[in-house]
Amino acid sequence: MPDAGPAEIVAVDEEAAFWDDRAAVLACLREPTPRIPPWFGYDARGSQLFESITELPTYYLTRVERDLLGRHAAQMAELIDCRRVAELGSGSAKKTRLLLAACLEQRPTTYLPIDVSREMLEASGAALRAELPGLDVQGLWGRYEAGLGWLRDGPAEPVVVAFLGSNLGNTTPAERAALLSEITATLRPGDGFLVSVDLQKPTDVLETCYNDPLDRSAFAEFRLNHLTHLNRRFDADFVLDYFYPRAHYDPAAAVVEGHLWATEKQSVSLPGLGLVLHLRHGDSINVGFSAKFHRPRFVAEVAGRGFTLQAQWIDAVWQYGIFLFRRI
Repeated sequence: MPDAGPAEIVAVDEEAAFWDDRAAVLACLREPTPRIPPWFGYDARGSQLFESITELPTYYLTRVERDLLGRHAAQMAELIDCRRVAELGSGSAKKTRLLLAACLEQRPTTYLPIDVSREMLEASGAALRAELPGLDVQGLWGRYEAGLGWLRDGPAEPVVVAFLGSNLGNTTPAERAALLSEITATLRPGDGFLVSVDLQKPTDVLETCYNDPLDRSAFAEFRLNHLTHLNRRFDADFVLDYFYPRAHYDPAAAVVEGHLWATEKQSVSLPGLGLVLHLRHGDSINVGFSAKFHRPRFVAEVAGRGFTLQAQWIDAVWQYGIFLFRRI
């Protein structure tokens, strides 16, 4: 593979201030069930661990999405019909490159990945430039909102915003509403929103998917890395051995929740936040949501934000879908 050199990286959050957003971290940790903001799971180590999760045999989401993109990328690229593809939470972009290759076959294409891991942006950008000669890559280093703000303030050129990996589900309902409002405000009439979501299914299927098989530890390491990140960032003293990682599905809320369960009573000091967290045996810290959607309600929710559904591709077995909306 030829060395195409590094992709351009633009810091869209001033000096990566998202790692030092103490107000957001404090607000989440002070919730009735303490919670760690989702982007704190995706430092360099966390991003690598999540890639390991996508390779688990029980984690169907990546496999099914890759298959949908492989079978329908050409049609998606034709319907997208613009030269700029931005992606929220791009990660390694392993699946997205199927779509980008199809776009590049039809027109010159610029890829604008948005991610909080500079290391992942650099690695994925270099790999894409080597594998897809002619692809222009400009990484946007920061949170979703900052990347969308950069797009909003930039040239008024047509763009499609991709949000793959069912990542829209990794938010609370209030966070999802705010993010959809940001996307609506960013896109102009005619622009596209390509989003994937996981649809509702039985509890046993979902809990198998979101927990490690007996011989693997990717989910456990990923969830515990949230504490490692807080220890490093805020001089906290979480002891990882005092927590048991496990996810469960709440059918009433249609949400999988990843938790770190306290195995004993403890008080954790976070000097960098001016906080002491008191946990009893059996208390938990939330380290991730994954909402599961009812298709008609999901389409109505996005349409209500100023979009019309243009196309959809849904796996018949796993009920996982990719949807292309057009801004009206």
